[in-house]
Amino acid sequence: MAVVVVTDSAAGLSADLVAELGIDVVPLHVLVGEREIREGVDPIEIDYTADSVTTSAASPGELREAYEYALTRSDGDGVVAVHLSRLLSATWESGRQAVRDMGAEDRVRVVDSLGAGLATGLPVLAAARRAMAGAALDDVYECAVSAATRSRTFILVNRTEQLRKGGRLSSAAAFFGSELVTKPLLQLVEGKLEMREKVRTRSRAYTKLVAAAVDAAASDGAALGIQHLGAPEAAANIAAQLREQLPEVRELYIAEFGPALGVHLGVGALGVAVLPGGCV
Repeated sequence: MAVVVVTDSAAGLSADLVAELGIDVVPLHVLVGEREIREGVDPIEIDYTADSVTTSAASPGELREAYEYALTRSDGDGVVAVHLSRLLSATWESGRQAVRDMGAEDRVRVVDSLGAGLATGLPVLAAARRAMAGAALDDVYECAVSAATRSRTFILVNRTEQLRKGGRLSSAAAFFGSELVTKPLLQLVEGKLEMREKVRTRSRAYTKLVAAAVDAAASDGAALGIQHLGAPEAAANIAAQLREQLPEVRELYIAEFGPALGVHLGVGALGVAVLPGGCV
């Protein structure tokens, strides 16, 4: 068979890509009142402003089941699991626990993508393509680690209060980004969400977002992932600007943030994930 790549639903990959590359996706959980909903599996309607809506990671038991199934599919060739940043979710640690419970450290490798959303999805694509090409477990694992290390992410949000409440951003950073007259531009640095800068207007924030992505892409043909929550026109506009300024871009994806990330980012959030060198 071939090495099988596993990820979680926060990766933001389309069903077509998942099916094409044989990727297994484990759902994260959204808690709406007393209901627990599996992202991407169960129907869901969310009020993103409600304090009663929270999220939770995949459990070690759920991940063990997914890894065992993927290992069977691989005919023993192995599994590489790429999950969102361990500093943003307990999913990576749950994955490590699952592997220990299985006693499968030599057959299942768990990778911290150092990102979330398509910043996880792009390394997943790189690893899955390497696996489909027939690469061995160590090679697929190193491909995923390399892509995760190279990727950069920039996120524009309206307010940082939801991120602070969820523990994804420090109280100090949230305070400095919460003024109504500013638009917080964030970035992921080694898996941690940090304030990059404050911008006075939305249009200026878009300019800063594009500039940051262009700078991160360098000139060797990057892969780009643009995500939004309820802002499709803004995402399309950012994509057009990036295509114009980065004609050598190898691939560009546009997707909406799923509920597991949207709960923390809020409506109007817009992010760009950049993988220099592309998903190869």
